[in-house]
Amino acid sequence: MEDKDIGDLIIKAKEVCQNAYAPYSKFRVGCILLSESEKIYSGCNIENISFGLTICAERAAVSKAISIEGQKFRIKKVVIYTPTEAPITPCGACRQVLNEFGDDFEIISTCNSNLVVQKSIDELLPDSPNIKFKK
Repeated sequence: MEDKDIGDLIIKAKEVCQNAYAPYSKFRVGCILLSESEKIYSGCNIENISFGLTICAERAAVSKAISIEGQKFRIKKVVIYTPTEAPITPCGACRQVLNEFGDDFEIISTCNSNLVVQKSIDELLPDSPNIKFKK
């Protein structure tokens, strides 16, 4: 994927971030997943007053992708945007869920200041069992 295309994914992540339902924390997150089939899926965080029921942007995007592509869904790239001064990487739960659907893909996190952090899922979730569902 070219840098221009990554810029387009960042724009999409910023746009979907605006749709986040975050009345309690006011912390909005937008996520774009690019699948190996070159389809784009978006997700934003959806809070609940019972914080354990909150859905992170990354898991919302994975849910959308699975509902469309089914078990063949595989992640090629993840782009995350937060309106913060420093980029935020996925939480531990999201790292584990993302890991289920790809092999050492890149996660790009960016923010208001346009700083970018690029890490692979293996860097963010080292020593994971990396056991994937096989048909």
